[in-house]
Order: sequence, then C-alpha cells, then structure tokens
Amino acid sequence: MNSRQWWLLARLGSVALRAGLHHQIDSQKLETARAKFRLKVLRRIWGGKNPGRGKRLRQQLENLGTTYIKLGQFLSTRGDLLPADILSELSFLQDKVTPMAGLNAKLEIERSIGQPLDENFCSIDDQPLATASIAQIYKATLLDGTEVIIKLVRPNVVKKIRREMKDLREITRYLCERHPLAERLKLSQIVHDQELIMLQETDMLSESQNQINLRANFPNSNLLKVPRVYTKFTRPNLIVMGYADGIPIGDIEKLRERGVDFKVLAEKGVNTFFKQVFEDNFFHADMHSGNILVDIADPKDPRYIALDCAIMGSLRDDDRRYLAQNILAFFKRDYRRIAELHLDSGWIPPQTDVDALTKVIEELCEPIYQKPLEEISFANFLTDLFSAANAFSIEIQPQLVLLQKTLLYVEGLGRRLYPQLNLWETAMPFMTAWTERNLGPAAVFGDYFKLAEEFFSDPFRLRNFIHQNQQQRLKASLQAKELSDLKRETRRSSIKQKRMMFYALLVMIVAIAILKI
Repeated sequence: MNSRQWWLLARLGSVALRAGLHHQIDSQKLETARAKFRLKVLRRIWGGKNPGRGKRLRQQLENLGTTYIKLGQFLSTRGDLLPADILSELSFLQDKVTPMAGLNAKLEIERSIGQPLDENFCSIDDQPLATASIAQIYKATLLDGTEVIIKLVRPNVVKKIRREMKDLREITRYLCERHPLAERLKLSQIVHDQELIMLQETDMLSESQNQINLRANFPNSNLLKVPRVYTKFTRPNLIVMGYADGIPIGDIEKLRERGVDFKVLAEKGVNTFFKQVFEDNFFHADMHSGNILVDIADPKDPRYIALDCAIMGSLRDDDRRYLAQNILAFFKRDYRRIAELHLDSGWIPPQTDVDALTKVIEELCEPIYQKPLEEISFANFLTDLFSAANAFSIEIQPQLVLLQKTLLYVEGLGRRLYPQLNLWETAMPFMTAWTERNLGPAAVFGDYFKLAEEFFSDPFRLRNFIHQNQQQRLKASLQAKELSDLKRETRRSSIKQKRMMFYALLVMIVAIAILKI
C-alpha cells in the first residue's frame, strides 16, 4: 500500500475509536486472548460515550467521501449495533448531506435536457428537497401542473468513487494477504462489486429502466407504490419522476401521530421483500430510510413508496432455489437438511463432517427460532455464522451480499416499526406456497416440458442433437476397434448404456409432446 492508503486506514481506525464504536464490540465474540486484551486496552485509552460523537462521526464520513457516506447510510439502519445518539446523526446521511457548493442546478438541468426550462417546466425549486452522496433532488412542476421531482447527479462524482474505491481495494488486498478470514469472506470481491454498484447509481438511464420494471411488478398493488418515470427527460445524469406524497419510513413519531398500523406495515414489508426476491427475482437493494416513504391515505392499510431504484438485485435460479430450501428447512427446524444443502451446493469441502456442521447450525438457529424481531439480532447471528464459516471453511458467496444487505435493511426497519413482529409466522405461508410451485413435482415436470418445447420449436436443434450423438457413438466405435478384446467389450458396454439413455430421452420428449397435443 502507498502512504495515502496507510493514512486512510489509520484515519478510519481513528474515526471509529473517537466515535466509540469499539465499545459496541462484544468481547465474548473474539476468538483469541490477544484480541480481547487489545480491545480492553483500546477501551481504557478511548472512553465510552463522548458528547457530540455522533455528529463528529457523520462529519468525518462526509469528509472522507461518497463511499463512506454510503457506509454511514447502512449503519444508520442498525439500531442493534449502534447507540441512539449515533444513529440519529447518521440518519442525516440518507437525504441531508451537505449540498454541493457552487452548483447551479437549473443551468445543469437545462444543459442536460438540451431545451429551455420554460418549454417543459412551470417552476423548479432553487433549494434541493433532499441531498445525498451521489445526487440532489429538486421539486418541480410540469407545464400541465403535474408535480414532479428531478434527480440530478453531482458533477465529477464518478471520478471520486473510482479514486476512493481504488484505495479500498488496496486496503482489502493487504488484509486478504495477511488474514485467512478476510480472504474467505471474499472482501476483495465484495469491494469490487460495491464499486460497480456505486457506479451504477450514477447512471440515470439504468435507474429509469429499473424503476419502470419495478413499477410493472407492482401494478395497483396495496404493498408497494412506485412513482412514474417521465422517460422523455431521462438523461445519463438526470431523471424526472412523479412526486410521491408520503412520510419517510424513519419518521416514526409522525407515523404514530397519523395512526398508522405498524403491525400491518411491518408484515407488508416482509411480504414485499419475499415477493421481490422469490417471485419477481428483482429486488430493491438500497432500502434505507431516505429511499422509502409510507403512503398513509388509509392509515390502517398503509403501503410503501419506493424511491431511488439505482441498486436492484437479482439471483440465479439455482441460488433462489437453494435459499428457498434453506429457509424452508429452517422453518421446519431441519438443521441437517441445511448442512446437506451446503454440502450439495459445493460451498463446503466434500470431506466436511455433516453431523458436526448440523450441530453448529442448530446451536446458531435454535435460539432465534419463532422469536419476534425485538429478541433477535441478525447482526450477531451473522457474526456467529462467519465464525462457523471460518471453522468449516464455508465459502461466502459474493452474489448473495446484496441480498444479505437488503435483509439487514428489512430487519432494521422492522425492528423500528413493530419489534413484536414474528418473522417466521409472516414468511412461512409465502415460502411454503412458493416452494410447492417451484420445487414440487409440477415444477419438475414443467422443466422437462420446457425442454421438450425447446426441441420441438426448433427442429434443426433436435436434428443437430441427434447428429452430434451419432457422431460421438461412431467415434467411440472406431476407437474401440484399436483396443484389446477386454477393452473392446468394456467400450461396447458403455456405448450401449449411452444409447439406451439417449433413447430414453427421446421417448420422454415424444411423450411430453403427445401430452401437449
């Protein structure tokens, strides 16, 4: 690492210590006596609660740059990790970051659209409605009187992100070279993926399409409302969408004053999450309080309003099925099944002691089973899970990091809204129905049916498949003539088996085609 990166690492450590974050570490979770001793020394040198520590932490993160503001946004949702005074200050990083000095927003908007403002807008507010690390939000009115908001990307933000993430890549590389756990957690891959995600946040063309797709997944929904995008104004650095009238999800007192049913709202949050992940395979992955409003037209039946669709996640089909099977096994307290799924997926070495892993999983999961959110800390659960990962060489999958982050956001919001929520009772019916539809006998038959459809919709594909198989058999036959009698007999037996398997496949395809007709 170069001198600037060493300085950054030291500064990050100093920021954490001055904010008292080391006092939030559970010493019992540390694995070695040396680590516990070091934590004890740090606590003696840097005391506990200091007046104004939350404000200092927020200001330091702002000064460090866009990447660290994003870190602060995430931490602001973790009431189980940080005390209230720090959470209160970090919440300002969601939509109250210091506005960019010297930015002439109207001139920038006009330049981006390429038309005079008075040809499209009646008015545009001079002061931003909200300010975040990557963009600033302005309220405006179209010529027909429709209220909209304009999201404008801060100039030069891409260069800043690339510079900051380059330093973080070097720091994580240094850590991975010296600490096996950092390598196993794939920190370098996570930082790389995070850079791609943040750069994606600067692309308003991509965000516009994401928002259109998310809106299409929730038409006239009582779970989630997604504002309309005015595509005629969409530019790489600018997006215009309908103004959403709602209360920020983090303003608990105002929601309480309006008589919002928090139990209904929390349950809808869980159902919205599972629908996005498992039914739509397209989920909002930046659900901090600044991006979520609550529509209280009917306080007894509130719904969410999703803003900022820059970061969206999706999973491979096998990942979704794997997760669904894990979740269902957990709901059934079938911990051995969870261990076997890890083994089948290749996420743990094949020589792993399944019985020992089953015992560890049971010890982790049993204490939180069927308990409400107020008695659960997924953050502590993940810490214990990472310790188990270290012991059993479990590979942390980078493609699931966005989902883990989203789940932590959901937990943080749910804890603030309705801590008595029983996550298991709420999610169990959804996951059971989804599993029956997607992993049951009908789903398996459907997969074969799709295979048959693919062949019969393209006769050339079927002919090529048969031709390739014949060529392979012919080649194998020619090679067999050159072997000894014993090897020739073995080869003939193998060819016969392959032929029978091929004929069985053809019979299955024909049978499915007949059933279809």
